[in-house]
Amino acid sequence: MDKNKTPDIKELRDKINSIDSEIVKMLGNRYRLSEEVVRFKDVNDKPIRDREREKELLKRIKSLGEEYGLDEHFLDRVYKEIIDYSVKVQHDYLQKLANNNQTTSDQIRISIQGIEGSYSYLAGKKFFKQFGNELTYSSYKRFDEVVSSVENGEADYAMLPIENTTSGGINEVYDLLLHTTLAIVGEERYEVNHCLVGTTEIKIQNIEKVYAHYQAAAQCNKFIDNMNSVALEYFADTAMSVRKVKEMSNPKLVAIASEDAAELYGMKILAKNIANQTNNYTRFLVCARKPIAVDTRVPCKTSLVFATSHKAGSLVDALTVFRKNNLNMTKLESRPILGNPWEEMFYLDFEGNYQVEAIKQTLRELEDHTRFLKVLGSYPSQDLPPTK
Repeated sequence: MDKNKTPDIKELRDKINSIDSEIVKMLGNRYRLSEEVVRFKDVNDKPIRDREREKELLKRIKSLGEEYGLDEHFLDRVYKEIIDYSVKVQHDYLQKLANNNQTTSDQIRISIQGIEGSYSYLAGKKFFKQFGNELTYSSYKRFDEVVSSVENGEADYAMLPIENTTSGGINEVYDLLLHTTLAIVGEERYEVNHCLVGTTEIKIQNIEKVYAHYQAAAQCNKFIDNMNSVALEYFADTAMSVRKVKEMSNPKLVAIASEDAAELYGMKILAKNIANQTNNYTRFLVCARKPIAVDTRVPCKTSLVFATSHKAGSLVDALTVFRKNNLNMTKLESRPILGNPWEEMFYLDFEGNYQVEAIKQTLRELEDHTRFLKVLGSYPSQDLPPTK
């Protein structure tokens, strides 16, 4: 290129686009090689993660990056993501084998509370993309309707939000888990990025009403409080609030929802990332009529609910069982027993696979300290050991 010639921005962007296409192509090739690697590991019964191999890879990549003037911290972040994704690919492969590659059919039917564009809908898309099947959604207003639709065979899976890093547990879903016949077969942690959405550009001080799901409003209450005392109206889910604003076609009415929902309904994003806290995640449970098998090489979580006897120290005795057997608890939530004042059920997650005999023995010990115990399911954990 002539050094005296002014760069053509289109030409430069075309070159960048070409490089980006090549990067994506190479990542696709790496993805396919990861599948070949896991087939070798499965045949030879090898562990999925090789920490020494990962360290050597990162060291080599950083050294190679120096030749091209690339920051080693940047490369470290990029390749840790690539490695973790490769591990996930291999876990997904083993899970398909453990469950005989069975999905219900070429089409997966998913029940959600809310409509297309809601966070349940988006979390479902993210979780089920690993199967490559066509996804169809059934929308319901209430969580109990979502559960019933799977219990009676109208759908294959239920997407149930169970907790949020900002607003905490979703009590209605916890209560449903106690009585449902469904099993937890997976989890999805979905990053929630709330946006202020409207029909057209408008100054914040001119907005008159905000439509929002009550939890979305709670997670963004500081932003709402600075909007000159606007009226607030609750909706069953975030996507419904966007649809309502579109139907009203009034620029002074806005909604709180995701960027995806705004794009889906052709709306304007007036402000992004309006939640009180960054790193705002909702954890969803994936439930089905039958439990699944989890390959013992895949990090696994087991969820259960139990009630202890009416005597001092009974809960401590129950929890000591996990410490005695060196099992890490990742969640403990209490809920009142309806109709029994001052009595509580305890929902607990721990790292372990119900198919392993040592875990079964632990739960038999736990039964000695409880008057009720129900295993809700063992499923692949998204809390994968981080790449270090």
